[in-house]
Amino acid sequence: MTTPFAQRPVIILGAGIIGCAAAYQLLQNGFQVTLVGEYLPGDKSILYASAWAGAAWHAAAGLDGDQRYIQAVTHRHLLKMALDDSSSGVCIVKGREYLDQVPGKNSSAWGKTVLKNFRTLKAGEYPSTFATAWEYDCLVVDPTLHMPWIGAKVEALGGKFVRQKVSSLGDLYNMYPESSIFINASGWGSRDLTDVLDSKCFPDRGQNVRLRSPVHDTMYFRNGNEYTYIIPRPMSGHLVLGGHNSRDNLSGEPDMDVVRDEIRRAHNLVPDLVPAEPAEEDISYIIGIRPAREGGFRLDSQKIGNRIVLSAYGFAGGGYAFSYGIGDALVKMVQQAEFDNVILPE
Repeated sequence: MTTPFAQRPVIILGAGIIGCAAAYQLLQNGFQVTLVGEYLPGDKSILYASAWAGAAWHAAAGLDGDQRYIQAVTHRHLLKMALDDSSSGVCIVKGREYLDQVPGKNSSAWGKTVLKNFRTLKAGEYPSTFATAWEYDCLVVDPTLHMPWIGAKVEALGGKFVRQKVSSLGDLYNMYPESSIFINASGWGSRDLTDVLDSKCFPDRGQNVRLRSPVHDTMYFRNGNEYTYIIPRPMSGHLVLGGHNSRDNLSGEPDMDVVRDEIRRAHNLVPDLVPAEPAEEDISYIIGIRPAREGGFRLDSQKIGNRIVLSAYGFAGGGYAFSYGIGDALVKMVQQAEFDNVILPE
């Protein structure tokens, strides 16, 4: 017997921030959803990058119009969470962005169309070593709070999580033969899925310093020569100092040279906030393997036999900045797939 149309679950491979954001929005639009993943919300493996992100929303440079819109939609969703539910782990803080060069075409200046209280700082309001600087209200996300929160929201809406490692999308087809729409949000796992084998995917190790601090109300970001960020976590009383990445490195041990360099850069950026030599008991380390992809993330739809496979992976360090905007895009893609493939009675 054919499973009724409304009861065919959308199957999502991958339960990181992209998969969970997609599930959350699909469920709110009346779909049934099952997420399948080796790692689930609440897990602490370094291979589960969503648990170890910085994380903050700030406008990224080098994006095309569609990508900017996706990030802007994400900002809208995260802002609502910050205003409506502090347990989401999303907070509004002041942001300061220092630029080593005057912004050119395709810079992050487009953020002024999204961010509240955006202004260009006047000379004397920022260190004279920088070409210019911006201030704005920005959003930070504590993933140690947000991932359990979004996981609980998905389950409350009727979504299901299945802990299962698969070697191919075909494994999912066999597990859920009644389903016709599948979403591949497996991150760099798409490199090894035997029926995907996306050679552009690779693991990109991130390492940050978590610093206990009595002051945690402003995000600082250096855009240019020494990429540096200081992301506050107001709910836990910490600062996250970064950034760093190391391609194809899966080590879970902190690299102390990286630690010293991140502290040095953060201290140079805001010396009154970050001491040159923090007390050992005030620091800990954040390590996560980001799902990167050469040429940027993949977002598309394919018809494979009688199934539709949507791909949404390869966001590297931008998973949270793109998350709920990608979720919105996937809802539209699922709806279009249904429209194109529903067989109506004659």
